[in-house]
This record gives sequence, structure tokens and C-alpha cells, in this order.
Amino acid sequence: MALKDLIATIAQALVDDPDGVEVTEIDGDHSSILELRVAQGDIGKVIGKDGRTAQSMRTILAAASIKLGRRTQLDIVD
Repeated sequence: MALKDLIATIAQALVDDPDGVEVTEIDGDHSSILELRVAQGDIGKVIGKDGRTAQSMRTILAAASIKLGRRTQLDIVD
């Protein structure tokens, strides 16, 4: 499973509008950035209380990307 698909699957499980989830990958040499966009009403569900849900998603992403030998950053875009 690609990292992009992993984040999309997690986000779709959290939000009310799973069709509104969009993940864009920006590749670099040894790192990449994943930009997560969700519907305006679902942004709080993805971020979570005190940012705990977003931090958990970043932790899972970091563990998966280390296994692939890359660094990956998650940005949640409004």
C-alpha cells in the first residue's frame, strides 16, 4: 500500500464525507510531502482534539515511510 493510499484510507474512515478526501503527493529526492484536503466541515475530525488525531496520523506515516527508506511529511490543508 502506498503512503498516499494509507493516509487517504485513514482520513476517509474519520470524516462524514469520504468522497471529499483528497491526498496529493509532492516528491523530492529523499523525502516527500503529502497534502491532505477534506471538506470544510470535516477538518476538525481530521485534526482532532488538541491535534491528537493529526499527530497520530503523522506517527503512522513516519513509521511506514521509514520502512520504505524515505522521509514523508503530512500537511493538512484548509
